[in-house]
Amino acid sequence: MTQTGDLPRVLGTSHATAIVVGTLIGSGIFLVPYEMMRATGSAGLVYLAWITGGLLSLFGAMTYAELSAIMPYTGGEYVYLRGTYGDLTAFLYMWTWFAVAKPASIASVTMGLARTLAIFHSMSWLDSPAFRVPFSVTWGQLFAIAVTWLITGLNYLGIKKAGDFQLIFTWLKGILILVIAGFCFASATGHWSNFKTVYAGAHGGFSGFMIALIAALWAYDGWNDLTMVSGEVRQPERSLPIGLIAGLGIVGVLYMATNAAIQYILPAAQIASSPRPAVAALSAVTGSWGVALVSGVMALSIFVTLNGTVMSGARVPFAAARDGLFFRRMGDIHPRFQSPSTSLIVQALLTTALLLAVGHFQQLFELAIFSEWLFYMITSTTIFYYRRKLPAAKTYRAWGYPIVPALFIIAAAVLLYYSYIENLKNSLIGTVVILLGVPLYLIFRSRNRTAMG
Repeated sequence: MTQTGDLPRVLGTSHATAIVVGTLIGSGIFLVPYEMMRATGSAGLVYLAWITGGLLSLFGAMTYAELSAIMPYTGGEYVYLRGTYGDLTAFLYMWTWFAVAKPASIASVTMGLARTLAIFHSMSWLDSPAFRVPFSVTWGQLFAIAVTWLITGLNYLGIKKAGDFQLIFTWLKGILILVIAGFCFASATGHWSNFKTVYAGAHGGFSGFMIALIAALWAYDGWNDLTMVSGEVRQPERSLPIGLIAGLGIVGVLYMATNAAIQYILPAAQIASSPRPAVAALSAVTGSWGVALVSGVMALSIFVTLNGTVMSGARVPFAAARDGLFFRRMGDIHPRFQSPSTSLIVQALLTTALLLAVGHFQQLFELAIFSEWLFYMITSTTIFYYRRKLPAAKTYRAWGYPIVPALFIIAAAVLLYYSYIENLKNSLIGTVVILLGVPLYLIFRSRNRTAMG
């Protein structure tokens, strides 16, 4: 196995944990209780979906923890896939990540930030059109582009600065989330009887539970981003498993606390009728300033998520370029800042183009979710290969092997099926983009052979 990066190892265990926590906790916890209640109709089933989603995500994190400890190199999933399935599969993953998944993910996060800030009256202009020639663009899209370049610039200055930013502001948003939950539980307007209420208009049944589970898994999505920066983590055999597993555990606790706080204040029917249930809950407790608090915390959470997303995304094409499978310039390391500078800039350019071309939050989200879960599933299968190839590896070993990885693979397949059926158009687009990587791979392979010949 070739180590694919020469980036400095400057991140500690606390940084690794903050990347997981900070990337996962975005706007999802404040928004998805609405979707989950409309899907299931009861607090019990909502919690079952949260717990199931949390356990399945934990199974995935445990699987990735073993893989990252064995191969702590820049690129994460790309490295595991290349070692198991060869250059073509690794290239298709890199191409999908580079061309679809990461730009769409960054774009959806930045548009989510613009949509959240537009709640404030002083920033309602974000929903207004900026110009209509040659095509319509809103101020929100332009704001999202500006934020993309701001965070890209931070990461350009070096991962240590970006990691410190992630650590400080992850702690801050964690504390603020607990403060919001504390306000709810301390309020006289809340009551434990709300947990027994039901929403009669719910989708219901197994399909309703699956909709809620998909929403929960989306809220937990992003823990794998840590593996992309494995080559920049000190003592990776120890720090990466701790960061993945402890980080996901912290997120699970914060999610449960927030959902319980919302349910304590609002009955099921009111949650199901409130697109922003956390805002509605704190509004009932504190009035207008509570709305501002929740909206501000949502914006901060999304901002920190964006930093982790930008940080991890640039490492995959960087790793492929260092292996000779992509444009050589994508493997550049800035001589002063020791960052994958070219890869970061190209990633921001692709995100900018996508924001101008699409600009709608839901479309961007649906474009990313299919391709991401496809490769979660394929990557997780590599643990069986490495267990046979490296039976005596003295690193972290996933608990519950082979059942735990198998359960995550099955869950990923089920989620993939439902997301494909529910979002057929964007899933088909994602499939076409992935397949476009085959002729591109053949071109790069031919170029490399010519250069070597």
